[in-house]
Amino acid sequence: MRDFQHPGRSAVYAENGMCATSHPLAAQVAVSILQSGGNAVDAAIAGAMVLNIAEPQMCGLGGDCFVLLKPAGENNILALNGSGRAPAHLSAAKMRARGWTVVPTESVESVTVPGAVDALCRLSSDWGRVGLDAALAPAIRYARDGVPVAPRVAFDWAGDAQRLSGRARDYYLINGLVPDVGQLFRAPAQADVLERIARNGRAGFYEGPVAEDLVNSLRALGGSHTEDDFARTACDYATPVSGSFSGIDLFEHPPNGQGATAILMLNILGHFDLATLDPLGTTRVHLEAEAAKLAYDARNRFIADPDHMARLDHMLAPETAEKLAALINPRRSLPNPAAASEAVHRDTVYITVVDRDRMAVSLIYSIYWGFGSGLASDRYGILFQNRGAGFSLEAGHPNEAAGGKRPMHTIIPAMLGEKGRVIMPFGVMGGAYQPAGHARFVTNLRSYGMDLQTAIDAPRSFPGPKGLELERGYPQAVRDELATLGHSVIVPDGPLGGAQAIFIDDARGILQGASDPRKDGIALGY
Repeated sequence: MRDFQHPGRSAVYAENGMCATSHPLAAQVAVSILQSGGNAVDAAIAGAMVLNIAEPQMCGLGGDCFVLLKPAGENNILALNGSGRAPAHLSAAKMRARGWTVVPTESVESVTVPGAVDALCRLSSDWGRVGLDAALAPAIRYARDGVPVAPRVAFDWAGDAQRLSGRARDYYLINGLVPDVGQLFRAPAQADVLERIARNGRAGFYEGPVAEDLVNSLRALGGSHTEDDFARTACDYATPVSGSFSGIDLFEHPPNGQGATAILMLNILGHFDLATLDPLGTTRVHLEAEAAKLAYDARNRFIADPDHMARLDHMLAPETAEKLAALINPRRSLPNPAAASEAVHRDTVYITVVDRDRMAVSLIYSIYWGFGSGLASDRYGILFQNRGAGFSLEAGHPNEAAGGKRPMHTIIPAMLGEKGRVIMPFGVMGGAYQPAGHARFVTNLRSYGMDLQTAIDAPRSFPGPKGLELERGYPQAVRDELATLGHSVIVPDGPLGGAQAIFIDDARGILQGASDPRKDGIALGY
């Protein structure tokens, strides 16, 4: 129970259906779809498409998505991979010949073919109830009429606007300026695209005028993309990967997403008695930081397109976590986790919906960096994602860039299960932070007994490339103690991620939703 004399928010309780996401208009649209007869899939699609307009720096029709779905009346979970592939003629060798060691984040070479539209059309066809026409109608209306820019969106927009170039500046600046809080942002050209998708399904995007606009724009920028690359785009179903921690099961989307990293991190942390530690204390932050370093090193070595990845079993094996946990010094930070573990190994939106029949959807949707590659199509202003920056340029690496290949992805939807029942779809936004965010959320719930909203609200930490990032919620004493352990402690430029979750309380027949105050969003139910 939170102290009502302190600022904060309560979890939301409802019986029939619920949505939690990062923008209130998207949550409201999703709930209205539920109330008018749609199911969780219809509502998730409707809300996600509104987020295109409400948070255009985070997601868009030119991006990718991953989905976990629990069908109504069942406790099995399906994974749907809506990530696109590199154009057929992409070549790591050619990029290395240019002297590149990484794929530049604002280059046309970083632009992979968008997969989200295909996946959402497939999801609607296979599992939806009301059809794309009804699910896309709210987004079409908001794209034409406009959405007032919310405070967190304005904060992100201002920070990311310098990445916009060419036609993207025409579509995502207003009279050349970043929009202010409350200023209306409209995208009427995208309304035209959504109407084509509503009428013709995936063909409305991957064929005809829209595909021509996307391909011609990319080719004009120097890309190797073809109409065949777009026409061949297809999502696919997969089986989630899973692991257990303190009596709870964590289900993650399999590679090429990085969800296995969260499972490995929890497997490492399972070798320490977290419950005896201060949840906001030095030791917990230190152990999580060290576990994250080791788990992310494994991610960087192994996670790739599933057709090119061979060591997932090793990554999730109990003995791997045991050996990595043994490398952690409780009194000193690891200066080089990659070297230490050698012997062992030899920006985004999220929406979750649960309906009255207890179908549950966990959907994460992104164009990767703020405004993706910073490039947009000429006619429709569709932002191109820069997921190709997730490829490696190391020759022979499982994740080496190549034509027709999916890059390693940071976006990861998740669900929790207990005693054979799915009890919670959840997600944590924030790029690379996401696996650490999943581990932090699970340990907040299980090791420290926090309620759903508190588990999301609690201060966060993350060992980023510039140092150990601690949000301002940590006391100075903890910062000082971490510095004595060898950590370079910094305050991040912005909050670490954002999260949403819905707890399915079958015993009482209710739903409990929570949404992160680090974003503009909300949980709503009816």
